[in-house]
Amino acid sequence: MDVLLVGGSGFVGSAVARRLHAAGVRVTVPTRRRERAKHLLVLPTIDVVEADVHDDGTLVRLMRGRDAVINLVGVLRGGEGLPYGKGFARAHVDLPGRIARAAAATGVRRLVHMSALRAAEDAPSGYLRSKAAGERAVLAAAPGLAVTIFRPSVIFGSGDSFLTLFAGLLKLAPLVPLACPDARFQPVWVEDVAAAFAAALRHPESSGHAFDLGGPRQYSLRELVDYAGRVSGHRRPILGLPLPLSRFQALVMEWVPGGPMTRDNVRSMQVPSVCPEGTAFPFGIAPAALEAVAPGYLGPPGAGFDAFRTRARR
Repeated sequence: MDVLLVGGSGFVGSAVARRLHAAGVRVTVPTRRRERAKHLLVLPTIDVVEADVHDDGTLVRLMRGRDAVINLVGVLRGGEGLPYGKGFARAHVDLPGRIARAAAATGVRRLVHMSALRAAEDAPSGYLRSKAAGERAVLAAAPGLAVTIFRPSVIFGSGDSFLTLFAGLLKLAPLVPLACPDARFQPVWVEDVAAAFAAALRHPESSGHAFDLGGPRQYSLRELVDYAGRVSGHRRPILGLPLPLSRFQALVMEWVPGGPMTRDNVRSMQVPSVCPEGTAFPFGIAPAALEAVAPGYLGPPGAGFDAFRTRARR
């Protein structure tokens, strides 16, 4: 199989690329800067090319001869404005439509697309509304395309920008003023997400379906931050902020380059990022527990071996 992996140089994309490589799949990863994907160059079946995937002609050229395309592109900071910020529109709506049209134009019949848990047209945040619009754009652009959609909750794993970010902040701060402390999440391990994407290519019957992806347990944001502190050895008091102060904190952080929070993030957290009751992880995959994985990359040296033994049930 020959697959075009759009968004393959990022956190989730790298895990998907490694999973496909292990299965013997040939993968092309387009990126604006080849240097960003140098960690993939050592994998023999992975080809990294510099390309602008927002250009229709480039997308058509990249897709010729492929069996499938996977789209993982996503941004967390997309600007303000209705129905969603320009950054969200470009990454989550315009690009998926371009990818679907290019696939149809080149005879690629299979598309696996990354959305987000609780994406909806009437969601409170531009992020979630744009993700829902992206799903509609994919389906409308090429009605005959075999599409599988995944909607994960927050994704954790080595190199993430979630638990790792909290652990880093906790090293510096004697007290954590935390926005939206009661927001609910169902964190899912990046390797389980990657396994689902790879499995979808082997299961053509998954086309036409959308799957919610969550781990085995739900947490509040306060619980997750406290857990990151305990595992990393930098546990700190947490001061939960009410919604007005959460919005103000996010507004201030928007002025910080690469800041960890925006007002749109706060709006997203008004919707619990958890799967409906009874949701099963697809393809028979048993999702790993946060507690079995996070010590391996957040904890002190040696914790990784303990976490490995836990995952291996030894």
